[in-house]
Amino acid sequence: MRGSSKSMIASGSLSRSTRPRRKWLRRLSVFVAICAAALLIWCLSIYIMIVRFDGVPKGGKPLPSDVGIVLGARLWNDEPSPGLKERLDLALKLYRNGTFHDLIVTGGLDAGGATVTEAEGMRDYLLAQGVPEQSIVMDSLSRSTYENLIFAQDIMDSRDWHTAVIVTHSYHGSRAADIARKVGFDPVQVSVTDSKVLNMAFHESREVLAYTKWLLMKPFL
Repeated sequence: MRGSSKSMIASGSLSRSTRPRRKWLRRLSVFVAICAAALLIWCLSIYIMIVRFDGVPKGGKPLPSDVGIVLGARLWNDEPSPGLKERLDLALKLYRNGTFHDLIVTGGLDAGGATVTEAEGMRDYLLAQGVPEQSIVMDSLSRSTYENLIFAQDIMDSRDWHTAVIVTHSYHGSRAADIARKVGFDPVQVSVTDSKVLNMAFHESREVLAYTKWLLMKPFL
């Protein structure tokens, strides 16, 4: 009996000692589940903003403006990548229909062995399409969308330009518009093109992260 009693006491003590641990693990599991759900909701809301954007004004039909601003993207062998050509072709369409008569092309030197800046590659493409050199102004220093728009704004100020149409891809347009509002573009006008050449699953997923980073940085800028 004594041995049985000792065994029961030991078992009871062990059970009581594991209860706090189990309670803590349950709380941790609930906390992790809540965080995961919140993260999923956040990512989904950003994704919806990205994929539903179709320009500012709605439908991407901008008013005549002083200048078009083409946001930079990667070069391939010192020439605009197929994706960047889509942005440039939209800018050319707007230029040719008289929406603006001058262009700012933005983007610095890519990593990975590029020998010309994104802006230089874009300028060369536009020249080959018949745009006169005096109608193209380069920002060859910027390394982000925020810098693209800040430096483009400096160029506008130096040339007494007041209105602009920002040109980019649809997946990038919502963030570009929000950055433009933050840095003081008024009115904000963004014309966008859908891509037929980019891996949209990759770029939209990446844009969710980039948009999240921007929203975290925004209050401190």
